[in-house]
Amino acid sequence: MRYAKILALIPALLLCCAPTLSQAAFGIGVSVNIAPPELPVYVQPPLPAPGYLWTPGYWAWDGMDYYWVPGTWVEPPASDMLWTPGYWGWNDGLYVWNQGYWGPQVGFYGGVNYGFGYTGQGYQGGYWHGGAFFYNRSVANFGHVNIVNVYNTPVRQVTVSHVSFNGGAGGVQRQPTQAERRAMSAHHAGPTALQRQQQQRAASMPAMHRGQNGGHPQILTTQRAGDFAHAGPGAVNHGAVNHHAAAPEVRGPAMRAEPANRSQVREDGAPPQHGAAATRGPGGQPHQQAPHPKSAHEKAPRAQGEHEPERRAPEEQHDR
Repeated sequence: MRYAKILALIPALLLCCAPTLSQAAFGIGVSVNIAPPELPVYVQPPLPAPGYLWTPGYWAWDGMDYYWVPGTWVEPPASDMLWTPGYWGWNDGLYVWNQGYWGPQVGFYGGVNYGFGYTGQGYQGGYWHGGAFFYNRSVANFGHVNIVNVYNTPVRQVTVSHVSFNGGAGGVQRQPTQAERRAMSAHHAGPTALQRQQQQRAASMPAMHRGQNGGHPQILTTQRAGDFAHAGPGAVNHGAVNHHAAAPEVRGPAMRAEPANRSQVREDGAPPQHGAAATRGPGGQPHQQAPHPKSAHEKAPRAQGEHEPERRAPEEQHDR
């Protein structure tokens, strides 16, 4: 009987030797006493189909080590919903994970610069209008997909950072705005089943863990959530031009989709002010073109010193 009690204490003693973990690795409120690694540099894979939204990669915790969950394109659970990325936040001596969520507005994600429209505040990669999603082609890689609902607003950021957590020594020192606090309290939906599958698949792969990859995972992105068979560019990008966060203009690869009808897109890249061009949202239902310009929530102001874009006929695109 005495030996049985001793054996029962062994798991608890082992946990005392491991880094602090407050809850299950996939849940909200995971707390760790080791800082997460810096965000790796990567190139966004091409959009798989109209209606998909970009969700950036992040470092997750499995109870013993950090592992990289690749960034990926995801179909939102419903139209008019945007993704607020999760983030690590310093709190009373521990790094606490704040789970990402879907909602009508992008909330606070720690001020972390995830790139491709997620510059640390809000989202500049696109917006919903009339049930259709309009893509900012300055940060989205369309690949060979024909996208009609596009506009072009360069995303500029003065401060460049790869830091993956908020607060504490070396963390991003930023607090949520009033608008972000309101978004945090609005109706939310958790990660989709495919997003959870993406995380679980990454957790099961030893090569995705920092203990093996030293903070430089080979699989940095996937084109679709849960589909590791079609991974995006990997380690070759560690020495490549940093479209993720290193340049003053944070953007994805400079690739554009040529519209089927050139009259559907103005010369400055914005949707037309008149007429209606049909497109389809995530549910496959037809939608109509919307006026421009707007950001995800309001009219996008021009950056200081930014001039009206030169109006010229769209250039013919070639495969790279």
